Amino acid sequence: MIQPVAYKKTLEGKSNAHLITFNDGRDYVVKYFQPGFEKALANEWVAYCLARYLGLPIPFAKLVEIPQEFSSQYPELSQMVQTQTQFASLYVPECFNGHQVTNVPAISNKESLAGVILFDYWMCNRDRTRKNIILCDNSTNSYNLWIIDHAEVFASYNWTLEDIESLPITILKSATHQIMAYFIENEQNFYEQLEIIQEIPIHLIEEIVAAIPDDWQVTNEERKAIVTALVTRRKRILKKLMERFIKRVYQPIHANDE
Repeated sequence: MIQPVAYKKTLEGKSNAHLITFNDGRDYVVKYFQPGFEKALANEWVAYCLARYLGLPIPFAKLVEIPQEFSSQYPELSQMVQTQTQFASLYVPECFNGHQVTNVPAISNKESLAGVILFDYWMCNRDRTRKNIILCDNSTNSYNLWIIDHAEVFASYNWTLEDIESLPITILKSATHQIMAYFIENEQNFYEQLEIIQEIPIHLIEEIVAAIPDDWQVTNEERKAIVTALVTRRKRILKKLMERFIKRVYQPIHANDE
């Protein structure tokens, strides 16, 4: 397992993320368990694993252990709750969040965008804001898009068992989804991505959830509820939400297309 060697800074945002260099020579965005955000790390882990399986543009991530002797050297870290395991995602340098780019003429990985939108509806991610995408210059007229920060999937970073058993079934208010929809050339892309999500083996979902570290305080009952919610939403709900999105968001955007 990689080890931290240098602390760089605290990053912007309510999730209290920290930029740390590890002994593999790379920088990672590290999130610690923290009171009030009890489900944030579990959300990040489940979302990352599923997005990675689906081939979505999400930075590489892994579970890490930050020794107490390292954290105690830095005031920003010493105040954090010291669980054995933290969530670390690879830092993507020299990129901009969606608020920092005023004009996006093209997306080089536009084939992934329908999958991202469906993924957000499946996971009930109500936090796909412009700050939760990053855009990297691919050329003078194009950006490569990455998705980040999934602390608020399942509608909250501190959901309860009752919450996850009754997740919202509504169109998400996301200007970022509208931007993505503009670059999706064919609505058939949504149906193709839906089929891929529906074919993910249930055993894989169960294994991902089972791998949530015990000290992240997710009970066995809550783990079962995560699996049930994901299976139920993709089987009974996701197609309906997708078709509403296509009708209310995608088609109006492309109404004047040839």
